[in-house]
Amino acid sequence: MIKYITRRLIQAVPTLIGITILSYVLMLAAPGGPVAALTFDPRTSPQERQAVAARLGVNDPIPVQYLRWLLGDDWMRVDTDNDGLADRAFLIPLDADHDGEPEPPGRRKGILRGDFGNSFFRRRPVMDVIVARIPATLELGLAALALSLVVGVSVGVLSAVRRGGWFDNMSRVMAVIFNAVPVFWLGLILILIFGSRLGWLPMGSRCAPTLTGGCPPIYARIEYLLLPTFVLATGTIASWSRFMRASMLDAMGQDYVRTAHAKGLPRHTVWFKHAARNSLIPLATFLGPAITTILGGAVITERIFSWPGLGGIAVSSVIQQDYPVIMAVVIISAVGTIIGFILTDILYAIVDPRIRLD
Repeated sequence: MIKYITRRLIQAVPTLIGITILSYVLMLAAPGGPVAALTFDPRTSPQERQAVAARLGVNDPIPVQYLRWLLGDDWMRVDTDNDGLADRAFLIPLDADHDGEPEPPGRRKGILRGDFGNSFFRRRPVMDVIVARIPATLELGLAALALSLVVGVSVGVLSAVRRGGWFDNMSRVMAVIFNAVPVFWLGLILILIFGSRLGWLPMGSRCAPTLTGGCPPIYARIEYLLLPTFVLATGTIASWSRFMRASMLDAMGQDYVRTAHAKGLPRHTVWFKHAARNSLIPLATFLGPAITTILGGAVITERIFSWPGLGGIAVSSVIQQDYPVIMAVVIISAVGTIIGFILTDILYAIVDPRIRLD
């Protein structure tokens, strides 16, 4: 198991590097840029815009920008006059002194050494911005994943057991509806009904404003979690319930299930202990894509419900073209997806004892 996980992690390194290269090129190819967003005042002179671009480092060639983001800017320090002092090879203002050596204010170590740089607009380290938002995203994502698993599997099993009944027909209709309805439309409708008209649930945010600025434990603000969790989980519930139903129907037609019935075992024992357990084997392959789907859906859901997570910061950073924050979100999403697929393989081996990863 350890050897398999290590091998998969090593194989994921080229994939992760390819994702960063493609994302960086697409990000820089977008029209506009951080300089245009920071210097939108028409009275700003071309010289001032050029100075801002030089300070941010966005006027360098794309390979240089990517390598500086990846490796830091130490490699760009060269001694041009043989006086023992390292000058900058590119135009970035020098206003600090470290050990007697001029040093730029934006000097970075690169993401390979854990430095994601500073946000162009928030003027804070990117890791501080991300770390402040990760708990909210994990809270919403894990709640939606747990709800999807419990409800999706339960509905699928009951639909297969009651095949052709009213519950089976209703669940199929609801699955089609939840797959077809856009997440943003469903979220807005639920806010209108349960938040505005009935006033039963809050219309947004993670918790009520407090003097300390934090949020109480989840059990004290569960009402804020209900709507966004349901909206984020609906698509996954619909997919998992249909897949679980098909897998359960296939298992119930196998010889070992008929043998269990012939031995006189109770029906619920046959359904849940024998058929349902084996039906979960194919479902384990859905965990990796489910993590990706939930991370992607959180961007829309968090925006609709004003949830202070990575989704909201990602949308605002894309609009502002805040390159360091965008790439940090890309890295986190890519790593989460890779880990999700590794967990899928591990769960597949746990559920099916015939599979050996080693």
